[in-house]
Amino acid sequence: MIVPMKKVSLVVLNKERKEALTQLKKVGVVHLEQVEGKGEQLAAFKEAASNAMTAASILGEIKAPKKKGIAEVLSNEAVLEKCKTVLSLSDEKKKLMEEITASTTELDRFASWGEVTPADFDLLREKGISLKMYEIPEDKYSLIDENSKTVCVNRFKKTVRFLLLDAKDERPESFPPEAYEVPLPEKATSEIKKIISDSKERIASIDKELASLSVYVSQIQKLQKSLESDIEFETFYSGMGQEEEGKSTDLAWLSGYVPVDSLDELKNAAKENAWALAYDDPAEEDEVPTKLKNNKLVSLIYPLTDFLGTVPGYREYDISGWFLLFFTVFFGMIFGDGGYGLLVTVIALLMLLKGAASKQKASPLLSLVLLLGLATVGWGFVTCTWFGLTPEQLRNFGFGFLPDYSVKVLSNAFSKLPDGSDKIWALPWTAEGVGLTTAQNMQIFCFTLALLQLSVAHFKGMARYCKSLKFFGELGALLQIWGMFYVVLMMVVSGEVFAMDAIKVKDIPIGYIFVGLVAFGFALSFIFSNYDGSVIASVLESCKNIISVLLGVVNVFSDIVSYIRLWAVGLAGAAISDTVNTMAGPILGHAILFVAAIVLLVFGHGLNMVLNLLSVIVHGVRLNTLEFSNHLGMSWSGFKYSPFVEKEAK
Repeated sequence: MIVPMKKVSLVVLNKERKEALTQLKKVGVVHLEQVEGKGEQLAAFKEAASNAMTAASILGEIKAPKKKGIAEVLSNEAVLEKCKTVLSLSDEKKKLMEEITASTTELDRFASWGEVTPADFDLLREKGISLKMYEIPEDKYSLIDENSKTVCVNRFKKTVRFLLLDAKDERPESFPPEAYEVPLPEKATSEIKKIISDSKERIASIDKELASLSVYVSQIQKLQKSLESDIEFETFYSGMGQEEEGKSTDLAWLSGYVPVDSLDELKNAAKENAWALAYDDPAEEDEVPTKLKNNKLVSLIYPLTDFLGTVPGYREYDISGWFLLFFTVFFGMIFGDGGYGLLVTVIALLMLLKGAASKQKASPLLSLVLLLGLATVGWGFVTCTWFGLTPEQLRNFGFGFLPDYSVKVLSNAFSKLPDGSDKIWALPWTAEGVGLTTAQNMQIFCFTLALLQLSVAHFKGMARYCKSLKFFGELGALLQIWGMFYVVLMMVVSGEVFAMDAIKVKDIPIGYIFVGLVAFGFALSFIFSNYDGSVIASVLESCKNIISVLLGVVNVFSDIVSYIRLWAVGLAGAAISDTVNTMAGPILGHAILFVAAIVLLVFGHGLNMVLNLLSVIVHGVRLNTLEFSNHLGMSWSGFKYSPFVEKEAK
């Protein structure tokens, strides 16, 4: 559930601002509204925190010495000095690397010329000998006018390098356009080499200094967290609303949000500290933080939603329970293989037992992994999918009971007849020889999940609007889903089995009944979905957005069909498992190649598990956060309740 909030305002004496904030931090229940801090102290904290973060990042990339030793415990001021030293060394290293790059580029320019010293050219010029360096394609060298005095330095890679004697400031008019004048370097090439060598030595020295400073990483990170806390405190301290200084009633105030079940704690603190406290329900325009409160089972989904950064808005739904339920099913279907699920389950159990042995609190993430592993094992039993092995192979390995315990209409063990053809599952109303394959049954299962989950969305909507005519808009959307479910079965699964007249109810073909549900549901949605006190205004709003309203019917169809991804992705994973087994099978019988076969199996199935995990994140999460959430009208626009509280030092 989403915990109800109260908007609170606190008024204190301006001179007691700091003490009030300190006490409020100890209470730790108020989510303060954002304010704009100011002042030199805040700027100093931000600069120090930035330096600490950058220094920790730099040292984190340095390979620390094997024998790091124990770092002396430094004061905060000393740690900040270490940060400045790290930043200074890093900046120096960056400049040296840039200088090496530029010098190397310059050196490469004269690689074919040998040693070049600008001072020698200056000396010759003083003695009346003016020289310039040129390069020209070998086949163009002969085109140079004989009146131009040149000295060939070398010929290399079809290029002639030569010196032009008695060179003037201007280029000789008779020179071929291909002749390129080589500007002299600013320094002698020998000096450039020395610069590169010295820079590399200095960089090596800097790396050693940084490596020696890496022992202070933990202290720098601890300081960074402390500074972040200081920044938060100083932001609220300097940003509190206050009257002009000098008045006899010099007051300061701030606002925030408190969970209803924590309001008494704030009341007691206000009474003890002589604060003025006012509270009320949040207004519609207020940006209220979201605090979720659920039982331990439902809370298992929190590690996933925290990773995704999805937080429902304060006035939206808490779908944590439904998210966990359907995501668990989706995970099992997409991960697909009971053998993979067994591995996940065993690993999670071992890690939980290890934590229990060391008296550590069970990690919610590990508990979630255990649940998902068990769901995958369950799906493996249903479909008889175990490491991609065929039912015959399972029986050969002594696991013949697995095919027998699978669900026949969904099981791989019963998907083929002895002649290799697809097994047909007849329904009561179908003619002889007409039925459904296992693949079609799996599609029906996926669409049934869609029907259930999307129906839940609109049942919740009907419950929310039970005292409003908007209830009928939600009912209309629900009827469209039910009617479109049969349309999907008819168009995607089998037009023969799910024909319009497959079954008749009082001589009315069932297909027409479901199409009628779509039409009637559309009418209800058209009239009432935008209801806000006036039916006419609701209808006009629908008319204004007639294109999107009509497309809404198509969206219902596509949303249901979208759930077929559960079967398709699982099928792809099963195909990869089968391919890996097929590749490894022929070489398993050879003793020499046995190890190679094991490596192939481990790598192939390991890669498949990673791909399946990515598929879960992409597809399993999407069905909850997109299709399901869209039908709930959720935008995940919320932000987490984060009270102003003292952070525990780690």
